[in-house]
Amino acid sequence: MKIASQIEALEKLAELDAELLGLDGVLAQEKETLDKRKGQLRQLDEKLAASRASIGEMEKTRNELLTEARQMSAQMERSREKLSRCRTEREVNAAQREVEELRKLYKDREIEVDKLSSLAEQARLECDNTARERDGIAAELGSTEGDVTTKLGELEHDVAGKRKVRVGLVEKVQPVLYRRYETIRKRKGSSIAHVTDGTCSQCHMRIPPMMFQKLARGDDFDQCPSCARIIYYRPPEAASAESQSSA
Repeated sequence: MKIASQIEALEKLAELDAELLGLDGVLAQEKETLDKRKGQLRQLDEKLAASRASIGEMEKTRNELLTEARQMSAQMERSREKLSRCRTEREVNAAQREVEELRKLYKDREIEVDKLSSLAEQARLECDNTARERDGIAAELGSTEGDVTTKLGELEHDVAGKRKVRVGLVEKVQPVLYRRYETIRKRKGSSIAHVTDGTCSQCHMRIPPMMFQKLARGDDFDQCPSCARIIYYRPPEAASAESQSSA
């Protein structure tokens, strides 16, 4: 297999891999942004559910305390009536103690009811704020999710098409050379470089003169002693044409 065809396949493969790397990055970023917003929405839904359950429990406990307080109030009335009917000092003292204990318990229930009412009101305010935040994210997702999903679909279709092209290019590269290419690409991101004037086009370090002369014959590839990328010789006219094309 001629080295010229290998160089052409490797150059196209390197260009395609750079495009795929960029597309994969965009895809990952778009998916991460969408997943993050969906995750925020789920967290707010869970927070709302927990807050509403907590408010429900506080209301239930408050109602139970109010029922106890009403029962104590009725019991205090009965104790006062009993006090009015007492005939001995002992009966009076016992009835007064009973009234005082009930009054204290009733006061404790009032304090607990007030505390629960305050906590429930604070929880309702926080719940309202959470609901507004949740509705804002839901509205944002509703207006953008379709566009983002369409964009993701287009990007994935583009990536799938380029990966099919890549398979064809890989088939044109010698297996041993491709394995070396992949090993370097996974470590450095880019795998190949050209040499025109004795300098590696990627790391810009000069290579040994003997290696340059060998590459200049155009018979084989080598590896840059500095960056370990696959290097090949590119004639000055080809390098100049590429520079003008890039400009």
